[in-house]
Amino acid sequence: MSAAIHLAKQQDLEKLMPLVMGFHAEMDLGTEETTLERALIPLLEGSPYGAIYLMGPARAPMGYVVLTFSWSLELGGMDGFIDEIYLRPAVRGRGIALETLHSLRKTMSAAGVMALHLEVDREDETAQKLYRRARFELRERYSLMTLML
Repeated sequence: MSAAIHLAKQQDLEKLMPLVMGFHAEMDLGTEETTLERALIPLLEGSPYGAIYLMGPARAPMGYVVLTFSWSLELGGMDGFIDEIYLRPAVRGRGIALETLHSLRKTMSAAGVMALHLEVDREDETAQKLYRRARFELRERYSLMTLML
């Protein structure tokens, strides 16, 4: 099964929404559909702040990755943050997420992105194992902190 990724566009919103709603339900985030749609549409329209990639066949995607961009002096330029990565439960455990992370790494490196970051639940050992296999490393000196506005 191929985990080919392709950039999502406006016309993919209808295929993307059930996947995003599935992720938010699984993570018990309680995000309203209208809030999600409002956040997704600019990225699908080509916003420079991020991109959404669909995994698998264009007609029936198996999952998605939302990537946002920022600038880092320490890292020497643009960096990316994997805001969400989701794969339908029925196709998990087949190496698709790992293949997707490798593809994303190559794509972002070719685009001049200096580093990719992600946030992982401290209790989710399965996700941590996946991310370590994809060569993500815990930065011991740093913790993600957030100020809600």
